[in-house]
Amino acid sequence: MAESIQANSRVFVHFTLKLEDGSTAESTRNNGKPALFTLGDETLSPGMEDQLVGLKAGDKKAFSLAPESAFGIPSPDMIQYFSRREFIDAGEPVPGAIMLFTGMDGSEMPGVVREVNGDSITVDFNHPLAGQTIHFDIEVLEIDPVLEALNADPVG
Repeated sequence: MAESIQANSRVFVHFTLKLEDGSTAESTRNNGKPALFTLGDETLSPGMEDQLVGLKAGDKKAFSLAPESAFGIPSPDMIQYFSRREFIDAGEPVPGAIMLFTGMDGSEMPGVVREVNGDSITVDFNHPLAGQTIHFDIEVLEIDPVLEALNADPVG
């Protein structure tokens, strides 16, 4: 087990993300289940990873990240327009609803329905927290935890 978080560490953490207005956007403490992250796998932003490197199990840290270091700046290129007939199988789109869309490569991508105007549906594929300064409160629980192998065949 590593003594401190390094560039490719796996870490169990409890975290709370708060917005500028003080509201909580997400918290692992609410459900009592810590998150597992692997640094370097592009799940976390480089700005977030930089804040974690060097921390040890038991460390707590509070910090803020500007939008460009957290979830990015909203891009107008990530807003797309669809016709209502493209939603026939998905049901009636409602502004604010998060829906899964299948990309050309077959991958799924969440989008937020921003507007329903007659036959036109506006969907925003920017991260829901893009453009926001985020305040983090993190507690490192474990570094490079030993994970139980799933579907492991017993040797013998």
